[in-house]
Amino acid sequence: MLTPPSPSDDVEATRTRALLAQLGTAMIATGQPVQEIEEELTEVGVHLGYPDVQTAVGPTGLVVTLTEGGPATQRSAPPGLRLHQSASVRRIRYQVLRGDLSPDAAREQLTEVARRPVRHPLWMVALAWPVLAVGIALILQPGWANIAMAAVGAVIVFGLVQLAERHQVVKALLPTLAAFVVSLLVFGAASAGLLEGPLRTVLPPLAVLLPGALVVNGMSELAAGHMQAGSARLTYGLVQLGLFAVGLLMATGLLRVPSSMLANLRVDEVGWVGAPVGLLLIGSSICLMEGVPLRMQGWVLLVLSLAFGAQVAGQQLGSIALGGFLGAIAASLGASVVELRRPQLARLVLFLPAFWLLVPGSLGLVGVTELAAGRESVTDVALGVMGVVIAISLGLLVGSALGRSLRGWLAAPPA
Repeated sequence: MLTPPSPSDDVEATRTRALLAQLGTAMIATGQPVQEIEEELTEVGVHLGYPDVQTAVGPTGLVVTLTEGGPATQRSAPPGLRLHQSASVRRIRYQVLRGDLSPDAAREQLTEVARRPVRHPLWMVALAWPVLAVGIALILQPGWANIAMAAVGAVIVFGLVQLAERHQVVKALLPTLAAFVVSLLVFGAASAGLLEGPLRTVLPPLAVLLPGALVVNGMSELAAGHMQAGSARLTYGLVQLGLFAVGLLMATGLLRVPSSMLANLRVDEVGWVGAPVGLLLIGSSICLMEGVPLRMQGWVLLVLSLAFGAQVAGQQLGSIALGGFLGAIAASLGASVVELRRPQLARLVLFLPAFWLLVPGSLGLVGVTELAAGRESVTDVALGVMGVVIAISLGLLVGSALGRSLRGWLAAPPA
């Protein structure tokens, strides 16, 4: 005869289930792929004494139960978290696994993290936007006029983002509106003969808003067998990409830009020094914008450098897709190794800035624009964009798998 659970057991189970639900939705808000969330929530559940925990994680919420057929908790994910908040979520999970935090204390800290703003003043965050655009331009389109125009465009995009936080209509139209305004500025300057290669110049100011990480995460979830989450995230990312392309094409149509000006032309007036300076600016500006703790900023730059080096090597050896594949492996594996040796450094925080460097969404925006201009065929654009996205997704999966396989060798000993 089975012994019915005591009231204290029920209370403890409810607390654990509530913790897993809140922790899981916080991890969703960090942008982590669902397959990793399910695996890591199961690890926490087993540590807390519930080896049969089951979770169903989606891009907007989750369901968790501790026993088969037992009570379940459903919770919706909060809005997306910044990198400094993501680092805190990771630290809380680590402290729960070490036994340093009780479920109730962990839930209190998770609630506090969701309300924690970036500590830097607004003017410093605003300054980081043009600095980031300049860094990306130094790598993507290193011409002096192009760099200056990217910085001006980033200031405009930052203003639109601030406006979107106050007005729902602007928020809904932000991708199209930002692409339209920036494209008017850049292609207007190109029409006046002030710069060359305007198509690539449009990308740096918009890089923060492009759905590159969203599309790649969707592909990685599909590859891992999570069809619902992967297809939903991928579809949403492609729709966002289309909205950017609509804004760009509206601007070029209004200005009557000739199709020759929509060529994927790279201008290089800076030379070899552009890449290292660009990497430094990208890393420092992302850390400033996202409030990344000082102890993690050097590691962010390290992972960025690894990703960039592997990407360039892959492009020299083969193609853009091979560069994306090797860059994603380097970023994912490098971040995993750092976290294994220093568990307080969140792998996700070290890895996500590399997405802004790999810029898969910008390649898609270039392809869609060239397609609309009649410069490329539908088949060529589709194969090119999907090839890069799939390559980066596979690189992410391979890097994560290699990181897990090294866990027993490289994991730091318990304190």
